[in-house]
Amino acid sequence: MLNADQNRQTKPSERTGSVAGDQSLKSTGPAIMIPGIGADGSFFSIEKIEAHRRDIHHLAISIFLFSGDELLIQRRAISKYHCGGLWANTCCTHPHFGEDIVTAAHRRLGEELGLKADLKQRRVVEYAADVGNGLFERERVHMFTAQVDRSQMIADLNPDEVSDIKWMSADQLANDVVTNPQQYTPWFRIYLDRYPGLVF
Repeated sequence: MLNADQNRQTKPSERTGSVAGDQSLKSTGPAIMIPGIGADGSFFSIEKIEAHRRDIHHLAISIFLFSGDELLIQRRAISKYHCGGLWANTCCTHPHFGEDIVTAAHRRLGEELGLKADLKQRRVVEYAADVGNGLFERERVHMFTAQVDRSQMIADLNPDEVSDIKWMSADQLANDVVTNPQQYTPWFRIYLDRYPGLVF
């Protein structure tokens, strides 16, 4: 079920737009175009790294797979361009420009973890965070959850994206993030602070 603050469309339009400034920014791999969010609420195409370097508002996705009351969390590959080696929720990504939000969530869960799940769309949240290396996240995040049977789950980790996974309860996470905050991504710490008990 979606929240009342989710009145905006969840599928980016095919409208293109521009971002102020002439700075030329390049990623290390093929350009990935994602939906930036304009001041008027419309979507425009922007390269992912450029959005993060310029602190541009953009769409994102966060996935949370539960087995009972335990959440599957992932340790980001050390080679990731930001927050490498830190723990985060099950899967995070950006939809490609023009890609349906739900399609993107399923796609990325498979690409990162080799998993499929019956994802349910939950709330949409906004946050902003400095993620280091001169990069920023300013995101409108569509959250998805699913219950899975961990005894039947076989993950196939993409080593370019994920270095490890483990299951933790909300209480375990709440305690550990206080003791070891530097081991968790900024956005995951924000989620844990805003939604105690991992209730989305």
